[in-house]
Amino acid sequence: MRITGLDHLVLTVASIERTCAFYERVLGMEREIFAGGRSALTFGRQKINLHEAGCEFDPRARHAV
Repeated sequence: MRITGLDHLVLTVASIERTCAFYERVLGMEREIFAGGRSALTFGRQKINLHEAGCEFDPRARHAV
């Protein structure tokens, strides 16, 4: 089996605002805001969903690294 794409991945971060500012400024990603205040960074057809540490959405990582 060969992987050809990835729908999304999730990063648990200390600050969604600072994370978005960095990725937008340095890598040119775009922020997308969803219902319920959820945020993601997009580039092409790829997406990085963002969870703020201590305020994660379910399902969530049991042991975020």
